[in-house]
Amino acid sequence: MISNSLPQSLIDNPLLSQWIAFDEPGRVRVGSGRVEIGQGIVTALAQIAAEELDVTFGQVNLVSGQTDFSPNEGFTSGSYSIAIGGASIRLVCAEVRSLFLERAAEKLGCKANELSIEDGRFFRAGKDTGMDYWAIAGDVALDRRASGTAPTKLPSSYRVVGKNIPRVDLPAKVAGAAFIHDIVAENVLHARVLRQPWRGARLVALDESAVRKAAKAPIEILREGNFVAFMADAEINVMRAAEAARSVARWEGGEPLPDNAGTPDWLKAQVARDRTVETGLKGRTEGKVFSARYSRPFLTYGSIGTACALAQFQDGALKVWSHTQGPAVVREWLARALSLKASQVSVFHRQGAGAYGHNTADDAAFDASFIALRHPGRTVRVQWSREDEFSGAPLSTAMAIELRAVLDHDNKPADWTIEIWSPPHAQRPGYNGNSNFAGAEALPNAPPLNEVGDVPDERGGGATRNAYAIYDLPRHRLIHHMLPKVPLRTSSLRGLGAWANVFAIESFMDELAERAGEDPVTYRLSLLSDPRPRRVVETVAQMSGWFESKTLGEGRAHGFGFARYKNIAAFAAVVVEIEVDEEICLKRVWCAADAGLVITPDGARNQIEGGIIMGASFAMKEQIRFKDGRIAAAGWDDYPILRFSEVPEIDIRLIDAPNEAALGLGETSVGPTCAAIGNAVARALGKRIRDMPLTRERIMTTLLAE
Repeated sequence: MISNSLPQSLIDNPLLSQWIAFDEPGRVRVGSGRVEIGQGIVTALAQIAAEELDVTFGQVNLVSGQTDFSPNEGFTSGSYSIAIGGASIRLVCAEVRSLFLERAAEKLGCKANELSIEDGRFFRAGKDTGMDYWAIAGDVALDRRASGTAPTKLPSSYRVVGKNIPRVDLPAKVAGAAFIHDIVAENVLHARVLRQPWRGARLVALDESAVRKAAKAPIEILREGNFVAFMADAEINVMRAAEAARSVARWEGGEPLPDNAGTPDWLKAQVARDRTVETGLKGRTEGKVFSARYSRPFLTYGSIGTACALAQFQDGALKVWSHTQGPAVVREWLARALSLKASQVSVFHRQGAGAYGHNTADDAAFDASFIALRHPGRTVRVQWSREDEFSGAPLSTAMAIELRAVLDHDNKPADWTIEIWSPPHAQRPGYNGNSNFAGAEALPNAPPLNEVGDVPDERGGGATRNAYAIYDLPRHRLIHHMLPKVPLRTSSLRGLGAWANVFAIESFMDELAERAGEDPVTYRLSLLSDPRPRRVVETVAQMSGWFESKTLGEGRAHGFGFARYKNIAAFAAVVVEIEVDEEICLKRVWCAADAGLVITPDGARNQIEGGIIMGASFAMKEQIRFKDGRIAAAGWDDYPILRFSEVPEIDIRLIDAPNEAALGLGETSVGPTCAAIGNAVARALGKRIRDMPLTRERIMTTLLAE
């Protein structure tokens, strides 16, 4: 019987044979449903396997995101790749090692504890026995359930884990051949798809003669309902056709968006499904009350490379190459949407240049597959344009957040309420029983969408992610207004609702500290009794010289932000130094993080640094605007992101905690960075801006306000 204490991935994929095989002499094949999206995860997971199996790193063949072998671990998201996926591989490899030791001992007529393993070979009293994993693999049945009871290595004995190993994914990237866009297929048919300008829009007219003329070569046009694709042997021809089609297509119906979509007033006017969660003692109703409202807008994914997919349908089998974050899930939902059996579909993960959440990778996979079924034997290649990325991608949802605290005689919160208005943060394939493929929604007789829901709290939450303040609060009340009927496909962007909630909570904490006349860091420490988060806060304060640099000069300031991602993953505290004139110039960032056992220190720092840069871009620049019912962005001029020239000096310190469980840290620094920037701007200006992004327009409006 499988213990419920096992990692979820091992509960879902209980057989050892779903994870590991010794089918190539001298190498061990380890499967993972987690995929490489720039986080160095393939390298880190291979390190865990090598450590537990006592083989070299080079002997591990980590097969990631291939549905014909890799276990189904759902989506690579939520900073679970190490905490869940890595924990599963650790237990599997430890158990396999134990089984092989027992079998080798039987063959040698000795006890298992008399044997050791080095580079996959078995030794007794320091002498090579002539046996290795591969020699006795046929004697060990791996089609058995994992028990999770085999002892794993102690951190003090690690040789591979905790070391910086050159990332296995980087050489191909440097050589320009790592990404799905680089795949050169034979007998390829290039395709582009005309996207609906808003959800539910009906195509009432398309001047096909103008489209064919613009292509400057013969093209095929496929139209089924509101799904329109242009196909040709040469990519340039379908690119021209798709660009022309956007200007000559006429759409009606559906649900065009008003220009003020995403503002707090607009959010509060939407139909809501409400719930309240209260924890702690009976709240205080009397005393000084302080409240404030914060917000964030709709965002898009801004992937550096646009979506791309390839598909081939031959002899009743569909092969799909995609940079999806959930190959096994997409396999199931492609089969459903295309009326195939899941056994007919194979999905192979290939890296894309930028992921960050539910972007258009899955949609491109559907587009290519749908067209491939109508062109058996051809390899169909679909690539989205930058304009399509902005107009057709799922959006990261806008949020409005109100905080209210009743203060005690020490100006500390005696009663705390957070109230959130937000559409759902997850409409990936399969969520709420919907395919959530943009192309599938455009087909005639597409099934009606089930009412959407958000990520449940027990899985980290969507809008409620990090809504529960980590501080020592006697009373905490969460009021969640989930907005299920917003006419947009909103979904998961890095951190989901966490970074907006952290921005609000940490801004509110700074405002409470100011009202109490206390230093913001000192005020927070007075509300943190747990030594682990205290250490992170104290470390970043020491790194940045927080208490020694009260005054930096006019228009310059430090700001602080802190959180534990999802309240269960890694801790991160961030201090920023900024200069504000009409715009914000981010000068320097310090970050202290506690991720427990760190598999690859360099990879961990890279993830934290990436979260800092993305958080800075969210806080200072990014927002989707609407005009004439649709998204008013066609390129980077309409949707600015942080530039390379604006990246500050970043100093990261990892708290040494090898005996603690490995914690997910890929998204942990985003929220604290947003909050630190907001707090620094308030200190520099003497006035607070509570709505992100903190743009030049908002800064000037704030400065000019009386």
